[in-house]
Amino acid sequence: MDGLNTIISLVGGLVLRLGLPVVLTVLGIWLLRKLDEHWKQQAGQVEGGGQRVLARNPGCWDMHHCSEEQRAHCLAYAHPEKPCWQVFRSTDGRLREGCLGCDVFQQALAPVAT
Repeated sequence: MDGLNTIISLVGGLVLRLGLPVVLTVLGIWLLRKLDEHWKQQAGQVEGGGQRVLARNPGCWDMHHCSEEQRAHCLAYAHPEKPCWQVFRSTDGRLREGCLGCDVFQQALAPVAT
């Protein structure tokens, strides 16, 4: 009987020592993910499928009322998935002077990683 108590104590100790921290960690991760999803939904950044939705690119061609001919030769119009100032960045990452004062750039909600 004394050996059985020792084995039960050993197994119980291992469960408390190893199992409890793992369970608490998994529970914490689950709760943080739920909280993150809740915050995303509050911010309006999640559609029904759980995919993140970025703010719509306003399109400088619309704000500047560019003609079809101007749009045909415009790099920003050719890449509507990126904001125009991202398309016109120089190779060292600097923005053009014209972009800094532009309403499209100033009204942007957040920068988009390239």
